[in-house]
Amino acid sequence: MATATAALFYFILLLVLPFSARHHVAASEASASESAPNPFTARAAVIRYWNRKVPMSRPQPAFLLAKLSPLSAVDSATFSSLAAADPSALSTRLPALCAAARLLCSPAQANTYSAAARKDDSSAFASYQNSNFSDYGTGASGGRSAFKHYSDDLNVPVDTFRRYSRDSTGHNDSFASYAPDGNVVTANFTSYGSSATGGAGDFASYDHESNVPDLKFTNYDADATGRRRSFSSYSDDTNAGDQSFAGYGKDGDRVPTSFTSYANNSNVIGSSFAGYGEGAKGANDSFASYGFNGNVPENNFRSYGAGGNSGSERFSSYRDQSNVGDDSFASYAKGGGAATADFVNYGDSFNPGSDSFKGYGEGSAKHRVTFKSYAGDNTSFKGYAKSGVDFKSYRNSSVDPSSSSARAAATATATASLLSLRRAAGKPSNRWLVEPGKFFREHDLRRGSVMPMPDIRDKMPPRSFLPRSIAGRIPFSPAEVRRIFGIPADTALGKAVGDTVAECERAPSRGETKRCATSAEDVIDFAVSVLGSDVVVRSTATTAGSNADVLIGRVSGANGGKVTRSVSCHQSLFPYLVYYCHSVPKVRVYEADILAVHSKQKINHGVAICHLDTSAWSPTHGAFVALGSAPGKIEVCHWIFEGDMTWTVAD
Repeated sequence: MATATAALFYFILLLVLPFSARHHVAASEASASESAPNPFTARAAVIRYWNRKVPMSRPQPAFLLAKLSPLSAVDSATFSSLAAADPSALSTRLPALCAAARLLCSPAQANTYSAAARKDDSSAFASYQNSNFSDYGTGASGGRSAFKHYSDDLNVPVDTFRRYSRDSTGHNDSFASYAPDGNVVTANFTSYGSSATGGAGDFASYDHESNVPDLKFTNYDADATGRRRSFSSYSDDTNAGDQSFAGYGKDGDRVPTSFTSYANNSNVIGSSFAGYGEGAKGANDSFASYGFNGNVPENNFRSYGAGGNSGSERFSSYRDQSNVGDDSFASYAKGGGAATADFVNYGDSFNPGSDSFKGYGEGSAKHRVTFKSYAGDNTSFKGYAKSGVDFKSYRNSSVDPSSSSARAAATATATASLLSLRRAAGKPSNRWLVEPGKFFREHDLRRGSVMPMPDIRDKMPPRSFLPRSIAGRIPFSPAEVRRIFGIPADTALGKAVGDTVAECERAPSRGETKRCATSAEDVIDFAVSVLGSDVVVRSTATTAGSNADVLIGRVSGANGGKVTRSVSCHQSLFPYLVYYCHSVPKVRVYEADILAVHSKQKINHGVAICHLDTSAWSPTHGAFVALGSAPGKIEVCHWIFEGDMTWTVAD
């Protein structure tokens, strides 16, 4: 009782004291006893909550405690009182909150460059970041702007280029190593190079290995004349993002564009081309090695080259060796004159995707469209031009259109056979489907086994939980979160906020129990509600061994290796930590020492979960492609990745 009274007195004292005095009190407390934990921090609050909810003297959940906000007791009280009075008031102290609580917030743009910023016609931008270029280079004559190491390895960079090089003559722009290794990258190119004459724009190694990029090109090179553009190594090896090209090269005259190695090895990248090259003259666009070896690439072409004259588009090795994917061509080259379009080795994927052609080449005069080695299931050539079209080696791989399950099963079997043949021939395989060690069988997890470890690194930007006293008062809606944290809706992070809320509000699947936890206490509540009060949380200790062969050491099963159920929690992309937690029935959970193959020294301690009932899984699930079986016939195991956790009943 005395402890509770003291805690209440301290909290009231924090609220009534001036801000500077609060820091004096906090400093005095810290100096009095540096070793004693402050009872008013988020960490202390969660420990007390754990002891109350899990009254079995179980060890404190180190994994969860490491994710807690580093807010001091003073800052925690300050921001909690703000949130209690009015959550929107947090926005007035946002920079301080983001820095003190270790949140993911959009940084202010560091620099603004306008037409008056420079008087000469050439510049070299190295190591720039979070900048706004408006009317920069407008009317420039000759010269070159080169961007090197721009926004490298940043969290939530936002770069805008408005009317850059507009009305320029013979001016060259190049972007080398733009935003590599970035997290939640936003880039807007609006009216970039519009009405320019001559010159060139080159994008080399753009957004390489970035996470969740959102890139927009609006009216890029519109009304330009004789200006060359090239995209090489664009968005290669990226994860889950979108690129949109609207009005790109619209009404241009002889403005060739080449896309080489575009979105190769990427994961779930969406690209949309609307009004691309519309009304252009003599456009010459080529897509080479576009979407190669990707996972579920989605490309939408609307009014691409519509109304153009003497244009030429070539798609070679397009979506080749990718997994599934969807392409839509609506009104492509519609109403054009003397246009040519060549599809060479199009859609030769591991698993067939879908293609839709509507109004393709319709109304064009003297056009020529050829499909060479076109693969896929396609019955969507609606409104297609009746002449000037040549199909060579077109493959329709339908199995039985009346049976989706039969088709899926046949696809999985055919893909597994293809993978075996490619492995035997020493040819590369699709990295997203067959990443070594991503899925394995239960019997593989035994002492002395050598097995590949996939890349288990956490790709999410670093963030912390907010204290429940703050997070619980922030309305869980995209509009409110964006407003409080100052996140524009039309940015990568703004879209991610909407996606996270939508997934959290989705009705559970059949048999699923789920919850989105916005605080550490929420995670504990859900785990206890499913498993009872005697629980433990596990996660793989580090990322050591990723992308290499490892030797399995001592293996132990949770609950003696008995069949159990677990609660798995996965991070969602949000300004502060939000975990998507769900109940997983009929599993076995294992812990294993992970050793270096040659030295046999312990390098990691892994946690793996084996799903024993896979009967409801899709026949085309990557696990069956990699392991060569079908739903319900085998168990499937995988490691718990960095940043994720699994809860079970304690041993």
